[in-house]
Amino acid sequence: MSGHSKWSTIKHKKGATDAKRGKIFTKVIKEITVAARIGGGDVDGNPRLRLAVQKAKEVNMPQENVTRAIKKGTGELEGVQYQEISYEGYGPGGVAIFMEVMTDNKNRTISELRAVLDKNGGNMGENGCVAWIFEKKGTITIMTPEKDEEELLELVMDAGGDDLQTVDDHYEITTSIETFESVRKAIENSGIKAQSAELTRIPQNMVNVEEKNCKSLLRLMDMLEDHDDIQKVYSNFDITDELIAIMEKNS
Repeated sequence: MSGHSKWSTIKHKKGATDAKRGKIFTKVIKEITVAARIGGGDVDGNPRLRLAVQKAKEVNMPQENVTRAIKKGTGELEGVQYQEISYEGYGPGGVAIFMEVMTDNKNRTISELRAVLDKNGGNMGENGCVAWIFEKKGTITIMTPEKDEEELLELVMDAGGDDLQTVDDHYEITTSIETFESVRKAIENSGIKAQSAELTRIPQNMVNVEEKNCKSLLRLMDMLEDHDDIQKVYSNFDITDELIAIMEKNS
């Protein structure tokens, strides 16, 4: 998730290709393993694990993979011990980049990420250099045919949600970290199917990207998201619809 809506749109268009790479399975398995290690293997009693298992369902991961990952997290099966770290830096044009990482070798990971940034016109920064830009939030996505907008808005607000916006063919619901679970449960208990539900970071200010930096920035974001150790990467760039059209035409 980066650059918020514009990058989300671009990622959606290339999502099928990403899925074929199998990278998403690796990331989800890591999240399940760490969530089970920290909060236990009971899905009902571990909200973080429940979200990870839901993500596994969204990407059609076999149940046996999910079960095995949980058992590795709880110690029932032998598995790799992952360390959770965040790294910060800048991309072309000075855009902020925040990376959430899970790794079994911190030195290898930071070396590889620094190389990716350097190769694509970016650079690694100090801890705290851009973290303040990104606010932790919960986001839930629901397709518009699922519910009337006014009815859904009332439900979301009553449950403690912050905002609801209609984007193309879906609703984007935003919550605080504290009310995320109550909003998610209210939606689920109403029989509404959510396309996705996750904890994320939303940029509080956006940077317009010049045309000369677009290709290198998008290539950088692709390479970071494709890295096995990165769980999520966020940025605060914005690209005009005209630039997106130019890039798609030239791609």
